[in-house]
Amino acid sequence: MYFQPYPFEKLNALLGSVTPDKRLKPLALTIGEPQFKTPDFIVETFKNSARLLNKYPKIAGEQILRDAQMDFVRRRFGVSLCSNELVTTMGTREALFNLPQFLLFNKSNPLMIYPNPFYQIYEGAAIASRARSAYLELNKENDFKPRIDEKLLSGCDLVILNSPSNPTASVMSLEELKEWAALALKYNFILINDECYSEIYCDKPPHSLLEASIAIGNKNFKNILILNSISKRSCAPSLRSGFAAGDGSLLEGYAKYRTYAGCAAGVPMQLAAAEAWNNERHVEKTRQKYIKNFETAKEILGVDKSEATFYIWLKVDNDEEFAKELYEKKNVKVLPGSYLGREGAGSGYVRMALVLEEEDLKEALQRVADFIKGR
Repeated sequence: MYFQPYPFEKLNALLGSVTPDKRLKPLALTIGEPQFKTPDFIVETFKNSARLLNKYPKIAGEQILRDAQMDFVRRRFGVSLCSNELVTTMGTREALFNLPQFLLFNKSNPLMIYPNPFYQIYEGAAIASRARSAYLELNKENDFKPRIDEKLLSGCDLVILNSPSNPTASVMSLEELKEWAALALKYNFILINDECYSEIYCDKPPHSLLEASIAIGNKNFKNILILNSISKRSCAPSLRSGFAAGDGSLLEGYAKYRTYAGCAAGVPMQLAAAEAWNNERHVEKTRQKYIKNFETAKEILGVDKSEATFYIWLKVDNDEEFAKELYEKKNVKVLPGSYLGREGAGSGYVRMALVLEEEDLKEALQRVADFIKGR
């Protein structure tokens, strides 16, 4: 079993021989990790429940956490789930890796399709599932949204979408999601949408694939699954709190599979996560920070703000050379787009995560702007 090096390993190798300007403070726009402080009420709940570290956590999720996640889905998307239609997970990364393995286990020579460029866990899941991979190419010509190829879809077993998209920041409309939901029924493949950026948006809240499923009359979510996480919305990635929701006939078996895997966050983490899922006020405050960061990027770099996520997908000439020279001359790290794709996808772009506090972000973006002007 061979996995490609993770994008950040490739970046470290690229920059390993480079000596940056030590007069400048090191600044990184690479990893999608919020640098804002985790809200105090989440931290206090975690601290106040620390005495429960002597308890084994429920792998199925503490009931208070499951209720909070189901309430979030109802409040945010207007979708009421049955108890078997949601599985609590350790963020989305765990589920993105092991859910395809569970779903494809009994398939002979399975075919898995996902966007390109992509979050590398999709590829890792395909490898671990012994699945063939095919790509949904994301490029400027298709507005970085996956085009539908029914001939390809007719022979596939699992499709992963990612809207809002990492790294391109594109967002699929409800009508586009409805098309995909209908195709999952027509060709009987399982369709997953990775929605972990659904709460980081500038104007209109992105739609969920669950909404699209209901809109086409698939109220039991046959073949439809979504994944979501608290990491971005609550600046709390260490809580490792996410969920899979949708087709109960699939999730019942997956829940049993997870009891053997033993994946569960500690009880204090689950209780803190429940508080976060139940609270929207702190999410709006965080969202406003990202909107301000996009306004700063528009002012300094002249780029349009993204509809959602906290990424800028910036067009450059040679993405590796750009990243290397920027680091050397300005001590700012960005991620080459080619590290996030295969077969040339992502080449000529760099991904910048606008996750820094305002002053550091201004400084980093100004250095990027100065570097571009000086090339």
